Amino acid sequence: MAGADGKKKLAAEVKEFLSTRRARITPEQAGLPVYGGNRRVAGLRREEVALLAGMSVDYYVRLERGNLSGASDAVLEALAHALQLNEAERTHLYDLARASTPSGRRPTVTPSRVRPTILRLLDSMSGVPAFVRNARFDIVATNTLGRALYAPVFDSPLFAQRGPVNTARYMFLDPASQDFWVDWDKGADDAVAFLRTETGRAPHDKALTDLIGELTTRSDDFAHRWIRHDVKFHRSGVKNLHHPLVGALALPYEAMDLPADPGLRLNFYTPEPDSPEQEALGLLASWTTTSPPVPAGND
Repeated sequence: MAGADGKKKLAAEVKEFLSTRRARITPEQAGLPVYGGNRRVAGLRREEVALLAGMSVDYYVRLERGNLSGASDAVLEALAHALQLNEAERTHLYDLARASTPSGRRPTVTPSRVRPTILRLLDSMSGVPAFVRNARFDIVATNTLGRALYAPVFDSPLFAQRGPVNTARYMFLDPASQDFWVDWDKGADDAVAFLRTETGRAPHDKALTDLIGELTTRSDDFAHRWIRHDVKFHRSGVKNLHHPLVGALALPYEAMDLPADPGLRLNFYTPEPDSPEQEALGLLASWTTTSPPVPAGND
């Protein structure tokens, strides 16, 4: 986002985020009395949010119209409390407020290359699938077992003539992704929420904006999820995959930010000891030629 057009897009982002959060909370959930049964909105009215947040209705209307510039931490905290925001939503609100100030409108720089120390770390993790991706879901480096586990993604025709390999593009633009991700709907919900979170952290990332525009245009599944304005952190969980060689896998994963490389994240899978998943990964490793990790298509 840049200039007047960028400000308009940011204001629209703020407006939609606050209005969708307001619409999901009923007066009963907020602890407010309800008088009469003829409400025109399913969720809270603007004046009810203002009451809960301890601010004037006019000021809240200004905020919901997209003007977060100058909002203090106390105001943001009151708003987060009134709208019952979770941790990811609260962080997103702060990111939007920061982007609304002149000092927060500088482009966010994501490293374009993976440092040798990180490549050596990947190489040392020979027993577990591991890869580094950026916040746009580009896989920028992987170890051998990570490449083997994600072979359906790397081998997708989508990336035969263009790079880098991108799991969000694969998920929404390659029908084979629904075979690879057993919980495709959950994975799709999560991917869109992660990308929405990133738009608050890095609203000036042109590559991110281009990716979202492409997916919104080419995938109805993405577009329907995008308008929800859901946000989420990507930290840990279990991925249910179906690999063409070793079958079904339920793999616990961890996703760790690399502090020295803002925007890059190390992802790795750690199967339970003596589990079918550990045995399957062992087989996969034995069928894979050992080689050091290499950048997987930096942009």
